[in-house]
Amino acid sequence: MTEMLGRLEPVAHNALRIVIGFLFWSHGAQKLFGWLGGEPVELMSRFGVAGVLEFFGGALIVLGLFTQPVAFVLSGEMAVAYFWMHVPRGDSLWPWVNRGEVAAVYCFVFLFLAASGGGSFSLEGLMKRKTTDH
Repeated sequence: MTEMLGRLEPVAHNALRIVIGFLFWSHGAQKLFGWLGGEPVELMSRFGVAGVLEFFGGALIVLGLFTQPVAFVLSGEMAVAYFWMHVPRGDSLWPWVNRGEVAAVYCFVFLFLAASGGGSFSLEGLMKRKTTDH
């Protein structure tokens, strides 16, 4: 069973990248445009900056383009969000107290993508295959 699951690693890696990128993009769409049940925020505010990072960064993650540097920036954004928005809310570092579980998960998934890259089904992977084929 372990061998079979190991063969699924490229699929799981790419599915993780696409799903997490789409979910992150949707948070940016809520903040910037009020889509998906959100409320638009002032663009020149910290929530507006977060919306820009989430919308465009999430789209780049979905596509698998510039995955490592974008994921690194987004991981940092989520670390800042955790300590700036969630820790004061619950007056605690524990995510189950300050409701920061989602920010913490995003932070570490993006850190994983920053280290591992976009995967074989990303635009980066496609471009890499095209250059090695010629």
